[in-house]
Amino acid sequence: MRPIWHVYIIEYGANYLYTGITTNIKRRFEEHKAGGKRAAKALRGKSPLKLVFEQQALDRSQASRIEYLIKNLPKQQKLKIIENGYYEVDFEKK
Repeated sequence: MRPIWHVYIIEYGANYLYTGITTNIKRRFEEHKAGGKRAAKALRGKSPLKLVFEQQALDRSQASRIEYLIKNLPKQQKLKIIENGYYEVDFEKK
């Protein structure tokens, strides 16, 4: 059975946003909150953390591409994605 990949966005500090991918949202978010070696360096010591967005992807490749696209968006567009609860992208056009 292939793992199910997810793209997620975490809000921290003064409304900063961190985007990542994982196969286990709960485990990964707990790793970030713990702030140890397995946490993203960008999130260490930046609590409180709030998971504000998650979306399932078809596979790791698609999750990585969505993550890349989201990371390169202006903050206002990221906030719109969070508000909508979904990021729609047409990979056929890319």
